[in-house]
Amino acid sequence: MERCLDLARRGAGSVSPNPMVGSVLVDESGSVIGEGWHQMFGGPHAEVHAIDDAERKNGRDALKSATLVVNLEPCSHHGKTPPCADLIIDNGIPRVVVGITDPNPEVSGRGIERLRESGVDVTTGVLAADCARLNEPFLHHQRTGRPLVILKVAQTLDGFVAAADGRSQWITGEVSRRRVHQMRAELDSVMVGSGTAQSDDPALTVRLTEGRQPWRIVLDREGTLSADLKLLNDEHPDRTIVAVGEGVNPAYGSEFRNRGGAVIEVPVHNEHLDLGAVFNVLGRGNENVPPLLSVLVEAGPALGSALIRERLVDRLHLFVAPKIMGNGIASFRDLGISQLDEAITFAQSKWEPVGDDMLFTGFAKSSTELTGS
Repeated sequence: MERCLDLARRGAGSVSPNPMVGSVLVDESGSVIGEGWHQMFGGPHAEVHAIDDAERKNGRDALKSATLVVNLEPCSHHGKTPPCADLIIDNGIPRVVVGITDPNPEVSGRGIERLRESGVDVTTGVLAADCARLNEPFLHHQRTGRPLVILKVAQTLDGFVAAADGRSQWITGEVSRRRVHQMRAELDSVMVGSGTAQSDDPALTVRLTEGRQPWRIVLDREGTLSADLKLLNDEHPDRTIVAVGEGVNPAYGSEFRNRGGAVIEVPVHNEHLDLGAVFNVLGRGNENVPPLLSVLVEAGPALGSALIRERLVDRLHLFVAPKIMGNGIASFRDLGISQLDEAITFAQSKWEPVGDDMLFTGFAKSSTELTGS
């Protein structure tokens, strides 16, 4: 199963809105005879690649005594590809080991049931926590209809994201910056608020690593962004979304749409965009934008604090640089917390070194919550 997860990760950034899936076939002695992973949305599933690999290397008869291991329940319905459960049955594979069940209502236990009804020995729940965490965006979207919201913050040891004059390049080191670009390449979208867009004029592109360009989202409630910003004028307008308040028609709107950009209108609440409504729209998608399963928010203190205050952050990536400024722009603003026992905590968390910096990752849900156990 650990090998399945390693294989599945190779599909990061290429398979969404499908989940990342890897599959391994082993013989009776436990030796690997075939493996594969879901490589691109609309393409063959991991089980197909693993079975083809095993048959090519060892012949079809080897399948009749093999065990197929897969991190997510094999599908039982016709989608863009035929059902993997039927493929397993047709090839006479006698045993299947599954990490977690698929929450998709079209699958959700039916693949496992189909296998068992056909006499296949099925074991479930192997490394379930790891399997669930790998596909947290998929699981979250299936259950809520919203993308997983991942807030990224880079700060000094004493909690500042920028100097007093607003300059923030560069608080963290090159290794951390490369890690953020890797996140961009693997997640569906990256978001900033209008303040960050206007002051920093970010491109939000993948440059320090290889990978596909994520959707770029900028919040512009009043539709007053400068028309000459990179986000509105570079070579990726067809991967860019601007969210404005209901009834707002930004001056840049017509030209931006003509170049392939998307403008979505969402309700305004207390003179701010309704952030929950923004994520609902992004999760649904429309004729121009597919459903988004994950959003990396590279926010300034205003947007980041609003997301935390409204309990909309599902995961926090906090990069901490070994620097002290003593003064500057604080990472977070007032969260409405006055007592220590009201402090926001995380169901699970971890620290890891990233170059000279440290990365704190906090998860709003525990692994057991993700698996529903």
